[in-house]
Amino acid sequence: MLKGLLKSKAFAVLSGRIMAAYIRFIRRTSSMTDDPPGFVQKNLPDHPLLIAMWHGQGLLLPYIRPSDDIKVAIMVAKHLDGDIVDAAVTTFGMTTIRGAGAGRKGKDKGGFEALRACMVAIRNDNTIALTADIPPGPARKAGLGLVTLAKLTGRGILPCAVVTKHYLKLNTWSGFTLNLPFSKMVMACGEQIRVPRHASSEELEAARQLLEDSINEVTARAYRVAGTRERGIPSDKDPVAYGLMLRTYVAGTRLLQPTAPLLLKYRERQGKEEAGRTDERLGLPSAQRKPGFLVWLHAASVGEANAILHLIEKLMHQRPDLQVLLTTGTVTSAKLARARLPEKAIHQYVPLDTPDFMKRFFDHWQPDAAILTESEIWPNLIREARLRKVPLLLVNGRISPRSFKRWRSRFKVARPLFSSLDLVLAQNDRYAGYFERLGSRNVLAAGNLKMDAPPPPADKASLGRLKKAIGTRPVFLAASTHPGEDEIIAGTHRALKKELTDLLTIIVPRHPNRGAEICEMLQGENLSCSQRTKQDAPSASHDTYVADTIGELGLFYDLARVSFVGGSLVKHGGQNPIEAIMHKSAVLTGPNVHNFEEAYAALQEARACIEVKSMEELSTQALRLFQDEKARKGLIARAQSEADEMRGALDLTLDALEGYLPPAKEKRRAS
Repeated sequence: MLKGLLKSKAFAVLSGRIMAAYIRFIRRTSSMTDDPPGFVQKNLPDHPLLIAMWHGQGLLLPYIRPSDDIKVAIMVAKHLDGDIVDAAVTTFGMTTIRGAGAGRKGKDKGGFEALRACMVAIRNDNTIALTADIPPGPARKAGLGLVTLAKLTGRGILPCAVVTKHYLKLNTWSGFTLNLPFSKMVMACGEQIRVPRHASSEELEAARQLLEDSINEVTARAYRVAGTRERGIPSDKDPVAYGLMLRTYVAGTRLLQPTAPLLLKYRERQGKEEAGRTDERLGLPSAQRKPGFLVWLHAASVGEANAILHLIEKLMHQRPDLQVLLTTGTVTSAKLARARLPEKAIHQYVPLDTPDFMKRFFDHWQPDAAILTESEIWPNLIREARLRKVPLLLVNGRISPRSFKRWRSRFKVARPLFSSLDLVLAQNDRYAGYFERLGSRNVLAAGNLKMDAPPPPADKASLGRLKKAIGTRPVFLAASTHPGEDEIIAGTHRALKKELTDLLTIIVPRHPNRGAEICEMLQGENLSCSQRTKQDAPSASHDTYVADTIGELGLFYDLARVSFVGGSLVKHGGQNPIEAIMHKSAVLTGPNVHNFEEAYAALQEARACIEVKSMEELSTQALRLFQDEKARKGLIARAQSEADEMRGALDLTLDALEGYLPPAKEKRRAS
């Protein structure tokens, strides 16, 4: 009953009247200053206007109305908060337009309807007041909606702020400001911004950026005139202002540093650290820094390393004047780096994230730019980079919905970290929105670098030996499997073998150290098995072959007419389907593919891959593809066409990185 009452119209009206009374109380008990003096009269001849301010500064918005003769409509959201604001501002003689921008999520909040209503209101001689940033964030980032409205109507945008010296800032996405009475109140504005009627997309973006900068300047100026500064806004002078929880993390990791050698020795015995190179994890280098501009790229493990190895190759080809350092955190990714890194590039293990280990690393390598991959957010790493003013970039950015909720619930921890990133190139719009809402400012949805990677390599000699050993046997591949999927593959093999009596099933586990464990499970299922680490090729008597090596996935995609791409029948999030497609292998996948959501959505829409939900479905669909050559080739052709459409992230990424690199030597000579 109480919940229903709180959502009722009567509650909204009562709350709105209380809010209006509080706003009037602030005004009666506070002195008022206009900045610059006389700006209201100066802008009156241009009425109707579009008045813009930040969402978190909107409590005193009713006082932007210059006189009772001027009609003003305020845009407010359609939800309960909007009902309360509607009830409040109407007591000031204003009207409301209900709706809000959609932001990156694309969710309809009445934005198009509100846009039309704004255009009608302006034709009826109403000035429109609205916030430039769009719920649910990021705060202080202007959307395109306002400048688009200015383009369509030909009206000027007036950046404004109304602040008080005394206030409270609430912990909301916008940092909502609760103005306090008995204060100094300042109403400030900037110069009008005009958008040409035929503005191009580039001109619209330039106007959007100008609007963002102008409101920031006006807001900061209003606080200065009021005799204070705005709290809770990142300061350029202190970009690493960590709160209590982050300071505790820094102190705690420093206290744990003496235990690191013991931890690394224990991990080395488990095969999780590489013998002879554990000092690198303590920030002690095993290679020398060469003179020149050093670009440091960090990729946590095999997946992230695969994403940026082609980027490194292309970058070093285009810019041979650069020094490149790649760090990774796992033994398997280090082996991959040794196999595929260009000759001039250096590989090191990334230090454990402690203050002193990171300081040693930075002291030695002195990177000129740091490029993180996907979701590598480490507090001590970021802190050290910012203290040294090293540009921090993140490429192929990805945040899972679960991780986003976890970071969002700890926003005071997330904001100093994510706002320290100078540039974020996200895999898609959804991830870009996540980064923005966590505090990142310069965010671009550039696409997934894994779509641009070349096919996984296949050594010709090894491929020849395998083909000779396998002969004419049909090959079913289970690629990048995770725990829980290997048993499903065993059952699938038994089902397929009823029709394909000489079938060979190859399993490539995502983590090769599981090879012996998988072989033991298969033998327990009465399936004969061999491991690649023990036998170069399967014999005719083997049902299954476990490829427990690093960097050879391309070999097995070349051999397989049909492939199941793992991590998708368990809740892992799927693996890259493009690798199989580039080797002309038909793709089967489970439903759990959020790591490559857009790629799989495009493939499924084009009927270019097949989703299965169980062992029975996997067996049925795999058998159909083996027996129907026309269907299999049609699936592969459609998949290759879709894969071609997904490319482009690599060029976008290289273009974006160029702004953080020194001019090429040829350009310097020309200048």
